[in-house]
Amino acid sequence: MTAARRADGTRPGRDRRARLLPARPGAARIDGPRPTTAVVGGGIAGLAAATALAERGVAVTVYERQPYLGGRVGGWPTELADGTAVTMSRGFHAFFRQYYNLRGLLRRTDPRLERLTPLPDYPLQHGGGLRDSFRHVPRTPPWSALGFVALSPSFPLRDLCRMNPVAALPLLDVRVPDVYARLDGTSAYDFLEAVRFPPSARHLAFEVFSRSFFADPRGLSAAEMVLMFHVYFLGSAEGLLFDVPREPFPAALWDPLAAYLAGHGARVRTATAVEAVTPTADGGYRVATAHDERRHDTVVLALDTPGLRSLVARSGRLGDAAWRERIARLRSAPPFLVSRLWLDRPVAAGRPGFLGTSGYGTLDNISVLERWEGEAARWAARTGGSVVELHAYALPPQASREVEQKRLVDQLHRIWPETRTATVVDARHEWRADCPLFPVGGHAGRPTVRTPQPGLVMAGDLVRTDLPVALMERAATTGFLAADALLERWGVRGQTLWTVPGRGRGALLRGLAKWGASRG
Repeated sequence: MTAARRADGTRPGRDRRARLLPARPGAARIDGPRPTTAVVGGGIAGLAAATALAERGVAVTVYERQPYLGGRVGGWPTELADGTAVTMSRGFHAFFRQYYNLRGLLRRTDPRLERLTPLPDYPLQHGGGLRDSFRHVPRTPPWSALGFVALSPSFPLRDLCRMNPVAALPLLDVRVPDVYARLDGTSAYDFLEAVRFPPSARHLAFEVFSRSFFADPRGLSAAEMVLMFHVYFLGSAEGLLFDVPREPFPAALWDPLAAYLAGHGARVRTATAVEAVTPTADGGYRVATAHDERRHDTVVLALDTPGLRSLVARSGRLGDAAWRERIARLRSAPPFLVSRLWLDRPVAAGRPGFLGTSGYGTLDNISVLERWEGEAARWAARTGGSVVELHAYALPPQASREVEQKRLVDQLHRIWPETRTATVVDARHEWRADCPLFPVGGHAGRPTVRTPQPGLVMAGDLVRTDLPVALMERAATTGFLAADALLERWGVRGQTLWTVPGRGRGALLRGLAKWGASRG
């Protein structure tokens, strides 16, 4: 596993220490009768698996219960009160430059990633008045961390002097799976308490990371938060700025990929829920839907947590007892809310396209879609309005929908006062509770790509892997790993993968982390 270049002679990003995981050797394609694979789930993980398999000659069928692809990054049509046809989704997603494997998937249909556009900053704002920005922070560690501390008002000198630097040293050398052995038994909240980070910095920076998992820091494994810090900050030189799609997710990402898959002989069956998967006597699997039942040689399960638990419960012969119990114990993160508002007037010209927030009740971020998305920009130009999106993560399960939706709008008015006089032309509110929960002590119980049955593999951001990846990048990476596990059966070459560096970036930092561990 070395730092190297892509097959076309370029690195996947700017980080010269990005880690290459070479493809397992084998034949370029299937030679002879084409084996068949059912990919259950058409989100990022399932599409990554389907792509790697179809490119190598496997006969792939993708089953997706929704009428659209992309999973939690999908989109669907809706009509506004003014008659405009628009695309709704589950909200803003940042495509960080560290997402090498996800971006590699998107390059299949967009080699230069021209359907993504960068946002100029990642601003953070606290209800107490503090503001932070990553725009001028150096991207290469350790200067990234030092630069952020030096530039940020969230790190006053008196609070820095109160910190426990020894407790923070594990951040300097994060390795997977070692980080789970050290920190999975600690909550993100308790880790921050032990380090004694300044309260303002904790709210503005670290809780932004932890709440990206749709979880409260008290319920999130510290190992996951520390891994995030490594991936985005101290382990990678890509920085914390990111790209977003120029158009809604279907047009920018998944419709082109669906056409690409069709060109490689894959069949995509949307609006088709799988009801059961049953092993057959000849080593294959029968995949039953409400419409038909078909035999496949192999199966990739690429479902969200509720969907996976439900399917396995209905498929009584899948796996063994221990594996089935592991799946049954998986839990979802608390509910989250995405409110998208079409306003009759624009927000102020200087408002950023994306703003992370803390200290504003349940509001976690605000997006102004016309700043980057073509569909929203066309509506705003025609009407003189604005398309604003509000996110609230980790809401109480018993939360009143009407109350929470109103609270988000109230906080928007507090942050951007000009919106108080705006009329909401139309609104859409998405309540979901299907993101995976990464609880304290939960890592060992998470499923892996391989299962007790050789022809059955798993993919998704809930799947455990010994690579430094998270969120959408974990979904894409495990999708490729699932395909690789099946391709190995047929002697076919695997998929080249990339990750951020797998340890601290320098001998000095690694030495400090080792010294801190010896004193912990």
